[in-house]
Amino acid sequence: MIRVRRSFVVGLPLRELMAYMEDFARAEEWDPGTVSCVRLDDGPVRAGARWRNTSVFRGRTTRLDYRLDVHEPTRLVFVGENRTVTAVDDLSFAEEGDGTFLTYRASLTFKGLAKLATPFLRPEFERMGDEVAARLPDAAVAGRL
Repeated sequence: MIRVRRSFVVGLPLRELMAYMEDFARAEEWDPGTVSCVRLDDGPVRAGARWRNTSVFRGRTTRLDYRLDVHEPTRLVFVGENRTVTAVDDLSFAEEGDGTFLTYRASLTFKGLAKLATPFLRPEFERMGDEVAARLPDAAVAGRL
């Protein structure tokens, strides 16, 4: 399993940042690998909501179907899956002054033969974690509701 953790402050109040982040389609704005993320169901975003995320990683296009597993006042957990990987994005929020302290945890569990590549992929996912930490604060402020 690969685990990446980044913590940083976003210049939005907690409720605004939660509203921004709960719509996983916004990953197009802050996730460096995401090229498309489309909601698969309708209605308010709540636990069970689903998205199809298309990403490019190492020159290959991959699709994961995500669902919102946890929707709490200060935490969101999205779980994405396809036949080769299960990805978990676990976001925790805490008020910090006029902004929000966000802890972003991503974990990837590879399946089958893809497990063998895990040690070689870790540095690339660490780099992507750095890019998320650099992009997300500005993207959230620009995309505020």
